[in-house]
Amino acid sequence: MSEYELIKGCLEGNQNIQRMLFEQFAGKFMTMCLRYAVDSMEAEDMLQEGFVRIFTHLHQFKFEGSFEGWMRRIIVNVCLKHLQKRKLQFKEISDEHANEVQIAPYTYSSIGEDELMKLISRLPDGYRTVFNLNVIEGYSHEEIAVLLGIQASTSRSQLVKARKMLQNQIIHLEKIAV
Repeated sequence: MSEYELIKGCLEGNQNIQRMLFEQFAGKFMTMCLRYAVDSMEAEDMLQEGFVRIFTHLHQFKFEGSFEGWMRRIIVNVCLKHLQKRKLQFKEISDEHANEVQIAPYTYSSIGEDELMKLISRLPDGYRTVFNLNVIEGYSHEEIAVLLGIQASTSRSQLVKARKMLQNQIIHLEKIAV
C-alpha cells in the first residue's frame, strides 16, 4: 500500500489501515520515546499520545516532505511535553573526571547499540534530552533552544557535558570488561 493510500485510508477512518500505520511505525517511535522516558510505561504513554495526535492532525499533512519526518516531529513534541510536565531542569553536574584520558575512537565500535542506549538513558534529563535532539534527531542548537525554551548556548553546554559523561561511562565500562 502506498503512503498516499495509507494516509487516505486513515483520514477516511478505516481502522484496519490505521492499525497498519500504527504497526508500521510503532516500533521505531517506541525506541524514540524510550530515549526520552524514565521507564517503559512513560514511553508507552508518550507513544500512545503521539499516535492520537498523529491521527487527530493527519488532515494537516500537506504531502510536502517526508510523512515519517512529520510524524517524528509530533512524537518528539509529545516527548518534550512529557518532560516539561516532569519539570525538566538543566542543572550543572560536577565534572569529577575532567582530567581523565580521552576515549579512543575504536572503543565506540566495541559497544553494542543496546549498551549505548542504556548509557544514554542514564544521563540526567537535561543532558539526555539535548543529546537525543541534537545527535540522534538532528536538531540544531537554535532549534533545541526554541523547543525547550532555553538559550542555544545552554544547549551546546549540555551537549558537551553529556558527551563527556558518556565518554566517562564508556571508559568505566571498558575498564570493567578488561
